[in-house]
Amino acid sequence: MNFPLTFTVTDRQSMDSQLDAAVSVARKHAMAGRQHGILVTRHGADKFTVALSDAVPFGVTREHQAW
Repeated sequence: MNFPLTFTVTDRQSMDSQLDAAVSVARKHAMAGRQHGILVTRHGADKFTVALSDAVPFGVTREHQAW
């Protein structure tokens, strides 16, 4: 799977399930490399990006509001 993962949600339930799934995949990739943290960025009410980030310490998941 390639990062960043960007997705659009339609409701709260899909937001929760898609974010959980994306962060879970990102966590597995981060654990393999042991160099990146996870950055979850909200671009709007319904659009998110989950990325591995050098700016976030390994073992940390950080949230960012970009709107």
